[in-house]
Amino acid sequence: MSDKAERGEEPSERLRERRAAAHRKARHVLDRPGIRATIRERLELLLEAGSQVYDLDEPADMYGDRIVTALEDRVAALLGTEAAAFFPTGTMAQQVALRCWAARTGNTSVALHPLSHPEVHERHALSQVSGLRPVHVTTATRLPTADEIQALAEPFGTLMLELPLRDAGFVLPTWQELTEVVAAARERDAVVHFDGARLWESTVHFGRSLDEIAGLADSVYVSFYKSLDGLSGAALAGGRGLVEDAKVWRHRYGGTLFQQFPAALSALVGLERELPRLPEYVRHARVVAGALREGLTAAGLPWAGVHPEEPHTHQFQVWLPYEPDVAAEAAVRQAEETSVALFAGAWQSGGPGLAVTEVTVGAPGLEWTGQDVRAAVAEFAARLPEKP
Repeated sequence: MSDKAERGEEPSERLRERRAAAHRKARHVLDRPGIRATIRERLELLLEAGSQVYDLDEPADMYGDRIVTALEDRVAALLGTEAAAFFPTGTMAQQVALRCWAARTGNTSVALHPLSHPEVHERHALSQVSGLRPVHVTTATRLPTADEIQALAEPFGTLMLELPLRDAGFVLPTWQELTEVVAAARERDAVVHFDGARLWESTVHFGRSLDEIAGLADSVYVSFYKSLDGLSGAALAGGRGLVEDAKVWRHRYGGTLFQQFPAALSALVGLERELPRLPEYVRHARVVAGALREGLTAAGLPWAGVHPEEPHTHQFQVWLPYEPDVAAEAAVRQAEETSVALFAGAWQSGGPGLAVTEVTVGAPGLEWTGQDVRAAVAEFAARLPEKP
């Protein structure tokens, strides 16, 4: 027996491979992100679509000029900021932003939610790499309130808000709540930074334009691959002075790469193609979520749920009263046997006997009617073991 088999890794790896293969072959999916495409497919699309958004006969970039500069200017214009800087990763962009603000405010404490990306997915990089001190505002599965900001016992230099808060279910506050939270932070002489990895799709929920939303904060980070289907990369947007400081730290962190034209070009394609369609995805996600909820009820699954009931973005969570491996096996079998991939993502533990997965509605999902979703839920439920 191999070391991996002894550690119990092979079954999960096989399941992951089956899920990926079944999703590639499935005729009906709710989303088909570029990450599931082959290298050839991604390059062909980039060449075809890229020629429509940028002059491909122009010389390639070197250390952040030409196409990278064009992308930075485009982002700054969209978000209504003075400037923007391209970064190879969002992790780097946010660390740089927060340490720049710490230097300016003289306070290394960053107030944020414990479910924020730096706390859950970055291996404590804020403290281990940048010397910053995270301070948790609330443990509730939502963004903090103005009262919680005002009542926070410790002083802090920066308030970081993840919009939407992904690990809480891609949730957003109301516009009034957001403006009140920002005002509360300013009353405490703190600056405000938005983790806007998925800010692009928040306009429907807030009923505001991107520049209005970004205008509330002192700095904003956005991702190019999470919702725009780019190859990689992120941007930090804000005042010109902050961005110039950030570029210095970008170099120090090793983020000023020699050439980045593939990522920059794919980001421009995403801004041209995907950004205008995101509101449509958000609105249809509400249709899909409602039909999913109806289908789960009709299937008689106790404690099953969709969170939030009306999605704030084009992504949301589904909860089931099963262990994650049981739900995952049923989802993969459905895709393999029916060519319908209702749940294409991984399943995680949401607690004892509970499984949770994330659902994304993209362009392919627009073809699904409520009846299509309900029928797919019935097929999925039929592959789950009966509850005792």
